Amino acid sequence: MTSRRNFIKTSIFAGLSMCVFPDVLKGAELTEKKKKHKWKHWVWVNPKDGEDEAELIKRYKKYYEAGIRGILFEKDSEIHFRAAKSQKLETHRWLWTMNQGDKALLEQHPEWYAINRKGESCADKPPYVGYYRWLCPSKEEVQQHILDQVNSILEKDYVDGIHMDYIRFCDIILPVNLWNNYKIEQTKELPDYDYCYCETCKSKFKEQSGQELDSIDYPEASLSWRKFRYNSITNIVNSVAKIAKKHGKKVTAAVFPTPEVARRNVRQDWVNWNLTGVFPMVYHAFYKENVSWIGDAVKEGVTGLCCRFPLYAGLYLPDFKSDEELKEGIRHALDNGAEGVSLFGNISDNVLDILKDFSKHKKE
Repeated sequence: MTSRRNFIKTSIFAGLSMCVFPDVLKGAELTEKKKKHKWKHWVWVNPKDGEDEAELIKRYKKYYEAGIRGILFEKDSEIHFRAAKSQKLETHRWLWTMNQGDKALLEQHPEWYAINRKGESCADKPPYVGYYRWLCPSKEEVQQHILDQVNSILEKDYVDGIHMDYIRFCDIILPVNLWNNYKIEQTKELPDYDYCYCETCKSKFKEQSGQELDSIDYPEASLSWRKFRYNSITNIVNSVAKIAKKHGKKVTAAVFPTPEVARRNVRQDWVNWNLTGVFPMVYHAFYKENVSWIGDAVKEGVTGLCCRFPLYAGLYLPDFKSDEELKEGIRHALDNGAEGVSLFGNISDNVLDILKDFSKHKKE
């Protein structure tokens, strides 16, 4: 027994020694880390049709000079992808994964859509807004549909990776700043927004746990049922990762800001995903938090990942009241372990100058 305990103790400390936590990475160590590489920044972009190639090349050259190293494109646009690649930028296709409201898909396969605890389907009664049409991750047909989409995207030579967004269940709890928009108080899990309770999910849950979901008095409090849903999404992510690996390309995801918030609000267990990078949307104002909270959120995420893959802090530009506030937000992210930031909003020359100012202090 003693040798077994010693083995466990040794294994634990060996594992910990391989992961440098943010609160340990201070002083000279943090300075040394900063010297070793430049930050790798990203932007989310919805490419416009009909833009001039020469202008795109000029724009993406400015992005690279500011320290941006990758673009997450919301739709396929070969001219945008190739213009970005010509300026040494990574090009990832941004995919709406579980939230898919394509008219043809809704008409052909309404049975693929998630069902809430009241028995209502996203196919004909979407929650919150009309475009919230969530697929059920437990259905094999849905899984194959997503994998086919990913494979088709990654076959293209101008695409460097897949970026999964909406890779989760519907928000059972919205960020607190949005409650007033929908005249709702979500201090508890309401059945209208709790997914998915379809027969496929119930059957697979029983198969895995031995429990009849309908016999559980308070399913929203069932840890087994919660874990089942975490795993349903994780299964899709890791299946996508296998396809990306087959193509020799990268796989990333936009996720909720911290591991705890992600699990609670959208059943998203992203620290256990097989990714090459993760982009938590650390949108501080959505949660009525100060800019300094960006650092807290990043630190929690980096600690939870334990160095498995890099974290890039997603920042929502409209919520920063000034250039100084944006600088503060970026500083909080980088000082707490983010490998860079990803920006959503208007990428103005002013924003590029701010990024460049952070980048120029580092060596390649």
